[in-house]
Amino acid sequence: MRVAGAAKLIVAVAVFLLTFYVISQVFEIKMDTSLGNLFARSALDTAARSTKPPRYKCGISKACPEKHFAFKMASGAANVVGPKICLEDNVLMSGVKNNVGRGINVALANGKTGEVLDTKYFDMWGGDVAPFIEFLKAIQDGTIVLMGTYDDGATKLNDEARRLISELGSTSINTLGFRDNWVFCGGKGIKTKSPFEQHIKNNKDTNKYEGWPEVVEMEGCIPQKQD
Repeated sequence: MRVAGAAKLIVAVAVFLLTFYVISQVFEIKMDTSLGNLFARSALDTAARSTKPPRYKCGISKACPEKHFAFKMASGAANVVGPKICLEDNVLMSGVKNNVGRGINVALANGKTGEVLDTKYFDMWGGDVAPFIEFLKAIQDGTIVLMGTYDDGATKLNDEARRLISELGSTSINTLGFRDNWVFCGGKGIKTKSPFEQHIKNNKDTNKYEGWPEVVEMEGCIPQKQD
């Protein structure tokens, strides 16, 4: 009886140890698998973060150098979507902000700080050009001037208005016509013509929309005004 009891005890202990060994092995494998998956996910997340392209101010394609302001702008699309003007990651004018309108949309900013000074639009189809001329005359030296058309920005323009815009650095303003799309960035007191200007003529043979050309977009880096 004692021998039989001892044998049963040995068998029971052996079964227990075997069971414990099997369970521990399975658990260790699962732990290894879980840790492996965890490290694999971590490596993939790190790789994804490292390959994700950086975002620059206003969504431009590359960073601006020091002492430059990033800007991006687009003209209106036909008479449906308004223009958009962004400076230093700050959207100054857009349809979402509800501060754009038919004609020429203008944003003014401080040439030293980039701070927005004013935003206005002037109806050059059904409006009067006189308020626009007075606005242009009042712009102070050193001011950044950003302009974009929406629908029609030329019908009411006269020679004086075109001359004042030309003095801000524009070249295309002299040929801007009915329903042309145009974006421009210049400044009061600029000594040369601005490199920041895009202009597409209204041409029924090439228009993207019925009666209007395609949207024009532009981005760049404006040198900060130095004392």
